[in-house]
Amino acid sequence: QVQLVESGGGLVQAGGSLRLSCAASGRTFSRYAMGWFRQTPGREREFVAAIDRSGGSTYYADSVKGRFTISRDNAENTLYLRMNSLKPEDTAGYSCAAAYSVNPRIFFSDYKKYEYWGQGTQVTVSS
Repeated sequence: QVQLVESGGGLVQAGGSLRLSCAASGRTFSRYAMGWFRQTPGREREFVAAIDRSGGSTYYADSVKGRFTISRDNAENTLYLRMNSLKPEDTAGYSCAAAYSVNPRIFFSDYKKYEYWGQGTQVTVSS
């Protein structure tokens, strides 16, 4: 079992920044590829960003590319999402997820690949 707890969400004006954190516990964090997803009521879960086990490779949804940065600190068992130039359409509940991976250089954009999820943190961007 891996427990994931997100923090850092809140209300911010358009153009502002936030940094989300995802604290992991329970298993060896460095054995898991990680991802961020977001969801709003009535809409499907949307992929945001993913990172491989080492943090050396990352992948972003086109909607956030150039504005968001995913990173991880394996020594601190923590995943991050730095969000800059926020837009009202970024408003959503953001969740982190973990996928066990034998391959250290793989990451996933498909939510079905992820085994463990956090409870989410709300990000609201006002215009």
